[in-house]
Amino acid sequence: MSGTSLDGIDLAEATFNYSEGKWNFKILKARTIPYSSYWKNELREAINYSQEQLERLDFKYTEKLSEEILGFIRRNNIQEIDAICSHGHTILHQPEKGFTLQIGNLPRLAKLVFRTVVCDFRTQDVNLGGQGAPLVPIGDRLLFSEFDYCLNLGGFANVSSEVNGNRIAYDICPVNIVLNRYAEKLGKDFDEDGNWARSGSVNSKLLEKLNALPFYSETPPKSLGLEWVNKNIFPILDDVNSSSKDILRTFTEHIAMQLANQFSEGASVLITGGGVYNSFLIERLKNLSAVTVIVPSSKLIEYKEALIFGLLGILKMRGEVNCLASVTGAKSNHSSGIVFSP
Repeated sequence: MSGTSLDGIDLAEATFNYSEGKWNFKILKARTIPYSSYWKNELREAINYSQEQLERLDFKYTEKLSEEILGFIRRNNIQEIDAICSHGHTILHQPEKGFTLQIGNLPRLAKLVFRTVVCDFRTQDVNLGGQGAPLVPIGDRLLFSEFDYCLNLGGFANVSSEVNGNRIAYDICPVNIVLNRYAEKLGKDFDEDGNWARSGSVNSKLLEKLNALPFYSETPPKSLGLEWVNKNIFPILDDVNSSSKDILRTFTEHIAMQLANQFSEGASVLITGGGVYNSFLIERLKNLSAVTVIVPSSKLIEYKEALIFGLLGILKMRGEVNCLASVTGAKSNHSSGIVFSP
């Protein structure tokens, strides 16, 4: 799993067991391989690449994934593997144009790792008229049904919950994809504990402008991508005469306000993803909402999405639904992904 925040490649060894109508899981080993500055730049700039450049990048990234997967297997002495379930890395996501691209999903991956690979989970949904995102909610339903809401704070914030018997999920707003950019201007990959944001001041006019973006008043299904951020967020932030710390403070407030708008009073909210470690953001969320926040183990915080993409792959191999029309807006529920043999 590789997300838009460009933290690195998340690898997890997980087991799944279906018993008495319920799925159970265990994360055995997990690790994040940080991206080098070379790969960060490549993946960040790829949105501007030509078709030929994207094809070359896809080939190189598939090789990169295979090296990291084989290294993870070797280091952890993993013997039994039913499948490698891989999300790849999203470069382009334009579902309104019927298009999404995740690199690293070439058939070559199965040959390089000598094992069955399940991948390319988003394309089929977009072809069926869906957003191709978010895909994690089927895992929220099957693995974490005891919580009212499952909130993920990664490059973007997304949430899922049950509404009248249907799983509803959508992207809320950008998170680390924006915060990390301004932390990098201050010399770090991220704003540790949100301390820079905490020391800044809210620019009220900027906050008002961010909260007024039309996306926030749209009804689900809806999803966000880097293209939307480049068009709608960065121009606004770069146009203000504010310090990076003030921008971090203002955007953190913006995130907290948008998150708080999603939850009913007294609800239980399971929060995972790297944004959980931004203690200032979590403080602001608690301050602006009347919910019970549940922060799980660090392994689940960091690897829940990798875990669920493993489940998506298993469901695909079983021929079972792994993509919900109520979430993505596709024509029907379906079993998404492609299975490649070595």
